[in-house]
Amino acid sequence: MVTIDYRRPDAQLHLNGFFPFGPNYVWDDMDRPEAYYEFDGFVRLAQAAERGLFTAIFLGDSQRLREHLGKITDTAVTGRPDQLVLFAHLAAVTERIGFVATLNTTYSDPVDLARRIATVEALSRGRVGWNVVTTDNAWTGENFRRGAYLDHSQRYRHALEHLRIAQRLWEQETVDAHGEFYDVRARPSVGRSAQGQPVLFQAGESGEGRDFAARHAEAIFSRYLDFDAALAFADDIADRVEAAGRPRDDIRIIPAARITLGDTAAEAEERAAWFGRRVWTPRRVLAVLESVWGCDLSAYDVDGPLPDLDPVDPEQTKTHGVVNSRDQPLRTAAAWRTLSAERGFTIRQLVAHLNRGIEFVGTPASVADELAHYVRAGAIDGLNLVPNSVPTGFDEVVDRLVPALQERGVYPDEYPGATLRQNLGLRPPVAYRTDRAVPA
Repeated sequence: MVTIDYRRPDAQLHLNGFFPFGPNYVWDDMDRPEAYYEFDGFVRLAQAAERGLFTAIFLGDSQRLREHLGKITDTAVTGRPDQLVLFAHLAAVTERIGFVATLNTTYSDPVDLARRIATVEALSRGRVGWNVVTTDNAWTGENFRRGAYLDHSQRYRHALEHLRIAQRLWEQETVDAHGEFYDVRARPSVGRSAQGQPVLFQAGESGEGRDFAARHAEAIFSRYLDFDAALAFADDIADRVEAAGRPRDDIRIIPAARITLGDTAAEAEERAAWFGRRVWTPRRVLAVLESVWGCDLSAYDVDGPLPDLDPVDPEQTKTHGVVNSRDQPLRTAAAWRTLSAERGFTIRQLVAHLNRGIEFVGTPASVADELAHYVRAGAIDGLNLVPNSVPTGFDEVVDRLVPALQERGVYPDEYPGATLRQNLGLRPPVAYRTDRAVPA
């Protein structure tokens, strides 16, 4: 047996329940699509996750209903209940699990948002995290009658000023700030959090985004799950964290993943393949191409070749209504045709290739071994676990995988503490400590 000299032999894995907009579920298992928005389903998922000692429930957000070719999309969840309102309700039916809300700094007022977050912090006794996100696209801004008021280059400066105002209010300080974006005088109206302040998450991928996370965040929502890429990302973030004057282990890296289990490896692979076939419907497959071509491609067979026509707009794509002028549709279409010709891909096979992701598939023992390797090597600190169904999507992981992780010593037998910060093993709030300045 080969012995590996791990850099973190005693590391513990964190699991979060994560709900992307999809389509990530077997939609036709639900008699009513409205069930994806109803409170009872969220309660069942949250309570199953807490039974499995998950660290948190993590929700994405959308400031506008998602579109496809100018209409509300029919291949994904298009909206979501207000996360803080939902989390206030879920806090009443749970005891230890945390709640991470994706909240936008561009289209929210910092004083109002700080008060709303502090309220849920009080109701949950310190179980809240804030995934700090920015946006600068005009399509989202139209929902707020503000268009593209924030330039792309300003988004992180704006986010930091917004964040600092909120943090000073959480510290029970009177704010008198006169900065580049805000002119604010305010007093706190909710008491100090049991965990000092909410845990700050961030998901920026650019160099600027990584630096922002290294200076201010305490956890990162990463997209890297290939082992070598995940390890390289973790090392890069640690270097940036250290350069910002913080300990290298001061941040948790938690990518999203799906887990499919079976009694044998073959059964698990078949279940994963079945799920992929059910989720990647012909309508969804064509929607991937339509976002680049900019037109209805329903006349094309997904098991046939790519369209022979060119994209209708050579200079931009429009995905979920958001115009992106950096995608270069003609170049993308040409590259996809070349790849399909070289590999013999149909439309369906091309889309599967483009959207292939890392997922953990196997028996509970084999998946537990793989995850133990990842976390002890320092590649990740946890997973944002995407359920395969709603509302029972966490049950199998809780009942079968969690015990296997516990047997290997990489998963807790009980919650370490009462707050989200304690359960993530984090130090007292670092972002406010490392950069206290708010423009005056």
